[in-house]
Amino acid sequence: MSGDLTDRLRPPLRVGVIGVGYLGRFHAQKYATQPGVSLVGVVDINPARAAQVAAECHTAAFTDFRDLFGRVDCVSIAVPTQLHGLIARACLTQGIDVLVEKPLTATVAEGRELVEIAARHRLILQVGHLERFNPALRSLRDILTAPRFIECHRVAPFVERGTDTDVIRDLMIHDLDVILSLVRSPVTSIEAFGVPVLTAAPDIANARLRFASGCIATVTASRVALKRERKMRLFQPDMYIVVDYGDHRIRICRREPGAAPGSVPNLQVEERHVGGEDALEEEIRAFLHAVRVRGEPVVSGSDGLQALEVAEQIISCLEVP
Repeated sequence: MSGDLTDRLRPPLRVGVIGVGYLGRFHAQKYATQPGVSLVGVVDINPARAAQVAAECHTAAFTDFRDLFGRVDCVSIAVPTQLHGLIARACLTQGIDVLVEKPLTATVAEGRELVEIAARHRLILQVGHLERFNPALRSLRDILTAPRFIECHRVAPFVERGTDTDVIRDLMIHDLDVILSLVRSPVTSIEAFGVPVLTAAPDIANARLRFASGCIATVTASRVALKRERKMRLFQPDMYIVVDYGDHRIRICRREPGAAPGSVPNLQVEERHVGGEDALEEEIRAFLHAVRVRGEPVVSGSDGLQALEVAEQIISCLEVP
């Protein structure tokens, strides 16, 4: 029997979305168009918002996430960070697979508990670190071999959404997850500095991470910039690479081979445009695939926990004027 026919005969996955504000609404819209998926319902404590998104996606509206218990196989959780642990724990203990928006939880202790519950019950726990599905980053993996220095800038104008947490858990954690996935070496030391500008928590921060491999990464995140920028520069022997997440573009600069001893080598510059993919749709497809095959997610709960652990280390050593 062909794989396509098997998929058609398989019962649809029953899915719910908990929290349909800015991000959750997009989750619901993506699930509503996926083959082999039944969007059972959306949940929001705001009844009008739940009803609006439910109408858009032709599904049911609920105001209590517990109303999904017994009706769904898996859920997306896109609620404020402080509620991630409580809601994800409740869903996992009901045998429901979970895709939870980043950061995994508000604290490392909560995140560790979720990872343990998921492992004990053999459930899927995926974390919404969306940049892992950015086509620019995915294109990078075939050329990056031994990064020695990484520089990341992620800055954006101030918006009220996301200010329930500091800029490290809100924005910098994206780059921390990416760096950890590329370097794959323990962090040995951290220096960090941050400034609260418009909120009580740091709104701009810089961290310097040293890894056991010898790689060093500097990461800057700001939510009080005048324009949006998401770039990463990576340096390795004979090459440096510039990744522009927003433009889905990478620039690869290589030293030309065969330069005469003592001469200044020229650089070969290659531009790659790697747009065309919808990162959120790819993330949701990856989650659904992991649920169907009971496989390790692209961004596992353990990955999300590792990024959160480094974020907490940065916060604990943060120098604030």
